[in-house]
Amino acid sequence: MVKMTSVRITHWLLFGGLTLILISPFFNAEKVKQRGLRQRDAADVVEKFSLFQYNGMCLQGPPGTAGRDGTPGVNGIPGTPGIPGRDGLKGEKGECVREIFEESWKPNYKQCAWNSLNYGIDLGKIAECTFTKMRSDSALRVLFSGSLRLKCKAACCQRWYFTFNGAECSGPLPIEAIIYLDQGSAEYNSTINIHRTSSVEGLCEGITAGLVDVAVWVGLCPDYPRGDASTGWNSVSRVIIEELPK
Repeated sequence: MVKMTSVRITHWLLFGGLTLILISPFFNAEKVKQRGLRQRDAADVVEKFSLFQYNGMCLQGPPGTAGRDGTPGVNGIPGTPGIPGRDGLKGEKGECVREIFEESWKPNYKQCAWNSLNYGIDLGKIAECTFTKMRSDSALRVLFSGSLRLKCKAACCQRWYFTFNGAECSGPLPIEAIIYLDQGSAEYNSTINIHRTSSVEGLCEGITAGLVDVAVWVGLCPDYPRGDASTGWNSVSRVIIEELPK
């Protein structure tokens, strides 16, 4: 009984070992096959996941907390000086401009007036008005306004003119007015006795600053006889003096 059992065990071991030897290759091949399938499945999942991300369907998480500013860096090493520039082209010569600063001009004028002056002289000074001139480079404008008359037997001429400090104007010429009459009678008491308001006016330059005696005179016309003159009869006469900038 024991001998037979040993034979059976030996037979079983031999048959079982052969069976294992025959089945083992198929079992190993099955493992390799299953491992290959699992690798392909993993690759498919990765591919599908990548495709899922590429199509923009990946969910985005909330943004993270902003980082803090870093510590400021230290100054770098100073650079070396650059190459000095070259001189430019010489410019053109400029024009000389001189500025003249002057004070603002202030009006300076005066008027002298007389009521019924009625001066019947034929030669001499009629009226005088003193004026203070502020600048030497200015001009004086003078005006006499009043009644003038001339009578004579035949042709005659009288002259009314201005003087400045006793001399007639020379810058540029005298300031004057004349009356000429060529119709009279045998007597001075002729009916031709016309008094008319007239004026003597002009500008005089070259008079220095300071007090200026401005006067109105009556005199003769060159190469003509003297007549009977009258100035300022029965009316107001006036002299106006004004200083003007040149």
